[in-house]
Amino acid sequence: MKLIRTFNSQTWSLSIAGCVLIAAVQTSTAQAPTPVTQPAWDTSAALGLTVTRGNSDTLLFTGNILTGKKWDQNELAFGADATYGENNSVKNAESLRGFGQYNRLFTERLYGYMRLEALHDSIADIEYRLTLSPGVGYYFIKNETTRLSGEAGPGFIYEKQGDNSRGYVTLRLAERFDHKLNDRAKIWQSVEILPQVDNFSNYIVNSELGVETSLTKKLSLRTYVQDTYDNEPAPGREKNDLKLVAAMAYKF
Repeated sequence: MKLIRTFNSQTWSLSIAGCVLIAAVQTSTAQAPTPVTQPAWDTSAALGLTVTRGNSDTLLFTGNILTGKKWDQNELAFGADATYGENNSVKNAESLRGFGQYNRLFTERLYGYMRLEALHDSIADIEYRLTLSPGVGYYFIKNETTRLSGEAGPGFIYEKQGDNSRGYVTLRLAERFDHKLNDRAKIWQSVEILPQVDNFSNYIVNSELGVETSLTKKLSLRTYVQDTYDNEPAPGREKNDLKLVAAMAYKF
């Protein structure tokens, strides 16, 4: 009987110790902080180059880089593109453009934004054009494959065009459409209208239409058309500038 009591006492001790150990492990697991995954930047760069020699002697270089990040109620995007061209050693294209935009989502579809854009185009005789525009945007369509948004707000342009430097207040009306056709291809389109508030005959329209097709997981073919219409260009310059670009893009 004494042996049985001792055995029972040891069994109860082991059971109690096991329960304490399990409870301690569960408590430690519950209190361990969950690692926070930081949202990654989605970045890609594209490069296009055309060279001819012989009866024609031309060089055309195009390049652009796009990056963006989304977290919580925030959306951030930056982009830059450059073009340089020569025909028989005479420069016929030289432009540099960059933009940055921050969106703050108020609801799933409604957001406020701040956008800054800069442009240099020596052929159009634009030494610089800086555009600052806050406003409100709305996603009319927002899902995994399709996004359609509209934006509106005031803006301010400061530029040196030809020999004149000036600044003026504008309105900004913009629209953008993105759609994934499948896992390998997507298309996009955008339009931006910037009329001067006190002189509606002075306005700028920027538009873009493009398609991108994946060749590998990292490499893709990017083809797009950019058009800029300036109703009051520099003296001796055309109102419309059209650019067709085909480039290889790499996703980082």
